[in-house]
Amino acid sequence: MKNVKEYFFEDKGLYYRINDFEPGRPTLVFIHGVSGSSSAWLPYEKKFENKYNVLTYDIRGHGNSKKFSNYSDYEIINFAEDLHDLVMRLNISKFILISNSFAALIALEYIKLWGDTVIANIFTSPEIYLSEGFLTKIFRPILKIITGILNFVPFNPKPRGRVDYSKHINSTDWDIKRNLADMRNTGLHAHFYTLRQSLVLGQGYFLEKINVPTLIIHGEKDTMVPFKNSLLMSQKIKNSELISIPDIDHNTVHNAAKEMSEMIEEFVKKLAK
Repeated sequence: MKNVKEYFFEDKGLYYRINDFEPGRPTLVFIHGVSGSSSAWLPYEKKFENKYNVLTYDIRGHGNSKKFSNYSDYEIINFAEDLHDLVMRLNISKFILISNSFAALIALEYIKLWGDTVIANIFTSPEIYLSEGFLTKIFRPILKIITGILNFVPFNPKPRGRVDYSKHINSTDWDIKRNLADMRNTGLHAHFYTLRQSLVLGQGYFLEKINVPTLIIHGEKDTMVPFKNSLLMSQKIKNSELISIPDIDHNTVHNAAKEMSEMIEEFVKKLAK
């Protein structure tokens, strides 16, 4: 990808990638999920680099971005502020926000605070309403214990790099090899601190206040976030469209890259009409 270059935002400790921005083209901003990295979006960079302005980045604690030692550093507001500071640094005034899995929580927090900069949303396998599920009642106290133990585990601030997801195509939701690769990418602290944030009680989504075109994409065989959660999400967001992908689980970004790219492009083209 000759047009995509990598940079590091020293003030925020964020690794990011952009192509050569051209005036008049739509700008796509991609956010990856828990334990992932911007490498999840490499097929999309290749697809869109000559058509749109593209920004991908490693969220805090992930990939080549800075790692933080405290649980409070991974509160959703901090991720949202990182995004805001990054787009302001790059003078991006309006953009289409594309978020995967846990990143939906970052996107929704960002929209709540700086929604005037977002002209459209695309949510893929959004990690929404998890705090209300039965399994969450089991996992929440377990994660609290784990993160408590991590206070006594030596913290390694060194970035781990980015996962090569081309080695994990067609991996399942609970694929051990891919999940271990993800965990090595973040380290224990960032992995479990971020995971616990996805299950925080009382998260305010403010879906009814979203008034820009919104596309939601969800795999019908998702075993991590039920498809019905996206259905409820689409019912609450005005001017939204929900597309299901048969035979795909939570890993829509990796396992349905071709279909997702086509859906994103069709959605972006509609915005221009």
